[in-house]
Amino acid sequence: MTAVATLCAVVLGGWLTLRGQDRLWRRDTERQWRDIRLKAYTDFLTAMRELVAYLLTPTAVVTAVPRQSGEGDDMPFFDERGTRHKERLEATKSAIRLVAGTATVVEATDALVRRARLVAVARAEHGPDAIPPERFTELWAAERAFLRDARAEVGLVRPSDQ
Repeated sequence: MTAVATLCAVVLGGWLTLRGQDRLWRRDTERQWRDIRLKAYTDFLTAMRELVAYLLTPTAVVTAVPRQSGEGDDMPFFDERGTRHKERLEATKSAIRLVAGTATVVEATDALVRRARLVAVARAEHGPDAIPPERFTELWAAERAFLRDARAEVGLVRPSDQ
């Protein structure tokens, strides 16, 4: 009887240890994914802000060309400096597609990039001081939507965000 009790205690102890280690591993993995996502989201927002800052410089060279697909929006093309900003924005957008945990974050990312492109098209048609204000209103609304969805995904929701 003592041997059976000892064996049961060893099995129970082993099972509890495994369960605890599994819980720690899951928590660590979740923390790693959270950190990866936060970095990707931060890099994306930085790239977007850098592109907008570039668009507001007087020396920015941007042209707008109608899309061949007939989607209606013109496509902005940049000089060498602007191309670096655009490529960084596109690369960080792709990184988000790789690590995002929800479709809403990906959709918010796409919407924000679309709004940034519309600002670039407006910059091609106007000077840096004459970009229509509604383009920026739409851009900042898309940024707020992205931030709301990204914060919710990584668990950084404040009571005022709900």
